[in-house]
Amino acid sequence: MLGVYFDNAATSYPKPERVIEAMRDYFLNVGANSGRSAYHHAQEASRIVFETRECVAQLIGAKDSSRVIFTSNATEGLNMAIMGILNEGDEVVTTSMEHNSVMRPLRYVEQTRSVRIKTVQCSQKGELDPDDVKRNIGLQTKLIVMTSASNVTGTLFPVSEVSRMAREFEIPMLIDAAQTSGCVPLDVTKDVFDVVAFSGHKGLLGPQGTGCLYIREGIDLRPIRYGGTGSHSEFEFQPDFLPDRYESGTLNVIGIAGLGAAVNYLLEKGVENVRAGEEQLMESLLDTISHMEDVTVYGTGDSRYRTGVLSITIDGMEPSEVGYELDAHYDIALRVGLHCSPAAHKTIGTFPEGTIRISLGPFNTEDDINLLCNALDEITVRK
Repeated sequence: MLGVYFDNAATSYPKPERVIEAMRDYFLNVGANSGRSAYHHAQEASRIVFETRECVAQLIGAKDSSRVIFTSNATEGLNMAIMGILNEGDEVVTTSMEHNSVMRPLRYVEQTRSVRIKTVQCSQKGELDPDDVKRNIGLQTKLIVMTSASNVTGTLFPVSEVSRMAREFEIPMLIDAAQTSGCVPLDVTKDVFDVVAFSGHKGLLGPQGTGCLYIREGIDLRPIRYGGTGSHSEFEFQPDFLPDRYESGTLNVIGIAGLGAAVNYLLEKGVENVRAGEEQLMESLLDTISHMEDVTVYGTGDSRYRTGVLSITIDGMEPSEVGYELDAHYDIALRVGLHCSPAAHKTIGTFPEGTIRISLGPFNTEDDINLLCNALDEITVRK
């Protein structure tokens, strides 16, 4: 068991007990593939997949659960959308705060399909002005893609406002919701979001190897993977209906079982309550840490406009040195470095060393915050 865990932006920990129980039950009592056979165990596997899909749809406000596609993580969903929408010579608008799970597939289509990338520069706090997005939209713009919150600064992005703008121009918008799903309320129907990718192992509190891609009706993506689905097996062509069109191969049913249990936990607890708790903890953290000598805080100082992610640096110390001290001497786990987001660090001025990233989760407490702040106090005094 870890001591104090502050790396929830990478993977949430601990998980609700029911997640472990659901996965254990599947492994011991089900074990079969979903959608492949009619015997009892296979039907039970299919039930698990269907009910989890329904729960995820409920959590994100989707009216049709078949539009929720299971993926292995947010990265796979982002690749599916980027590769499935952009064609030769298209143009895409993105931001200077994106994770490599957005930027690397964009660089790939830039090289292989001559796609032009227009990057909107964000402020040094990692904030985005929607008008800057509008100014970059051109006749060849076929996609807008952006994060819903930075995994470096925690800054929340105005995705609802940009989504409305995208509809005016009839351009699909892809949202990387890896940092907000399960942490910030999301309603894809109310906000008419086009495509949303999110992971199951972060704010949704599920196991690694799980994620989802929501695709609004009317949005068509070319599949990037073809194969067996258990449906229409008499044909050698990919099914054209959802979710089968995008779910070739054996699903991670044990992971989906855990994800379903996690989402049920969130539905009972209420994402708005998770959000309120993290906001309160972040306010406490900011109140203390922003007054520490030699500590620089990145992003907005208002907890209402950020997630539970906070990046800092300490003058005269490498982030890796601080991370080692916290782990070795205080049993506090957090992440240091570039967090797979070099563009974001260039934007806020912390490239190439990166930052010390503190990322809160629903199981952190005020005591955890106090332990961290006391440890940082001692480290800065000793340096």
